[in-house]
Amino acid sequence: MKLIRNVVLPSLSAAFLCAVAARGYDLPAVNLGLTSFFDGGPPAGPGFYFTQYFEYYHANKFADNGGNTMMLPNGKPTVEVFAGLSQLIYQSDQKVLLGGKWGLDFILPAVDYDLEPKNSLLTDNGAGIGDILVGPFIQWDPIMSEKDPITGEKRPIFMQRIEFQCVLPTGSYSPNEDLNAGANFFSFNPYWAGTWFIVPKWSFSWRLHYLWNDENDSPDVHVFPTAGKTQAGQAVHMNWATEYEVIEKRLHLGINGYFLTQFTDTQVDGQAVSGRREQVIAVGPGAVYHFSQDDHLFCNAYFEMDARNRPEGQRVVLRFVHHF
Repeated sequence: MKLIRNVVLPSLSAAFLCAVAARGYDLPAVNLGLTSFFDGGPPAGPGFYFTQYFEYYHANKFADNGGNTMMLPNGKPTVEVFAGLSQLIYQSDQKVLLGGKWGLDFILPAVDYDLEPKNSLLTDNGAGIGDILVGPFIQWDPIMSEKDPITGEKRPIFMQRIEFQCVLPTGSYSPNEDLNAGANFFSFNPYWAGTWFIVPKWSFSWRLHYLWNDENDSPDVHVFPTAGKTQAGQAVHMNWATEYEVIEKRLHLGINGYFLTQFTDTQVDGQAVSGRREQVIAVGPGAVYHFSQDDHLFCNAYFEMDARNRPEGQRVVLRFVHHF
């Protein structure tokens, strides 16, 4: 399914608007739950990192503006999404701003989906490559504690990063299809990520995003048959996670979650359209296993609630990180 606009349905709005006069589903795919523990900094310092994400999403509720379940003429819709994202990161050792070191992030998504029941009102552009994400960033070295009087060692207290992430309209898209791998518009999605080490074995991390979307000059003809252009509203979204070390230098267990809220209206031919703002909240368990300083496996599950104008379901994310 197209990167289930967080990874979830780029323009599922179309189909449901036609089928049940529902509204919303305008935002592009964004990072909801893909990142979690220790997000404030790289695990092994400067160099190249490769990350592979595998995501499974299932939703049997598509919420309208009031949070109620929408229905198709031939039944209650359900959707399954399988997504893989390949990420390459370069973290330099060169200071550029207030001691921060520059880096570059590149992500290539691929998506497949299954929507039931089949309906002539719902069409798709097939599985394929989604919109590429590129972002220059600045990473600061960890703030360290004073030396421990017993061990004589320091420990990290806080680390942080800012990234100016851009979503490029490179994915496959057709205005004649309701489901597309690409959104057909540019998005600016910068974030601030941080990790606070509360005590040596316990930390709390977050990634707070702002989302701005450019115009789509070829909107879905089923949802907006007479529109020349549309522009999805602005939003904020955040991932958070807290974990505790249960096996020294090997295994951390914790809880994780995310939220998204759209705070400006979608515009159609320059006019704001009310009743289309999206929101969702999710929480669930998670774990990270450290094979070594250079290899890490994350597993996070999420159960969504309080959705408006978007699907509401369950998500599982596996993420493998390797430092070269």
